[in-house]
Amino acid sequence: MKNFFTFLLLTTSIIFSAQKKSVVSKNTTKKPIASVKPTLHLDHVKLNDSVCALIPYKKDRKSGFTNQQGKIIIQPIYSNVGFFTEDCNLLNSPNNKVRKFGTKKYASVRLNDEDYRINDQGRRVYHFKKEDLGKCPSEFKAQLFHAYIMNRSYGIIEDSKFENPADFRQFTIYPQYDYLHILEGDDLKNPMIIAVKNDKFGIINVNSKVIIPFEYADIKRNYSWKLGRLFEVSKDGINHYYVDINNRSY
Repeated sequence: MKNFFTFLLLTTSIIFSAQKKSVVSKNTTKKPIASVKPTLHLDHVKLNDSVCALIPYKKDRKSGFTNQQGKIIIQPIYSNVGFFTEDCNLLNSPNNKVRKFGTKKYASVRLNDEDYRINDQGRRVYHFKKEDLGKCPSEFKAQLFHAYIMNRSYGIIEDSKFENPADFRQFTIYPQYDYLHILEGDDLKNPMIIAVKNDKFGIINVNSKVIIPFEYADIKRNYSWKLGRLFEVSKDGINHYYVDINNRSY
């Protein structure tokens, strides 16, 4: 009988121990950690993904930045600002600590004749120093197309295919405009072209298709298309603002 109770006690102990281990095992099961997606600042929400989130603007001869909705994000206190884009001098700096400020997360600005890089909140995070500037690698790419003047009118030729101006078929665009200027861009085969016709400025492509209608008094010949996918235009020749490829103003 004593042996029987001993056996029963051992059996009960084993069962209880097994149940306890099972419960402990159940309670220590790790739940998968939900991944947290980064949230986009509401002021930086884009209406056009191909255009930069923050856009330079001027007020009373001072420059700052607005978002695509036109809200002022960085107050106009600077004498000059650039787009949020790379700075190759900083990217190739001999000072490793400042190279990060050469990325497109930052923009170059000028205040009181001093140059800085700012972040998208407007904070000045780097003050340019001559000893920090590296050399930019040579990345010159020759344009495939050029403006051609004939009988005081402008057309477009493709250098590799043009030989005889008497053969109109060799012109990409036969001379018919008052003025043409090919803008710097990343797509050499399909550049944007500032065109003037009847004293009005517009934008065309190499097929003479009108991209921006001829309704402006001026379109600046600068790098805004290459850097920001924008054109700097003016209705009165004095006050300039930006439009995108759909002629939407910012």
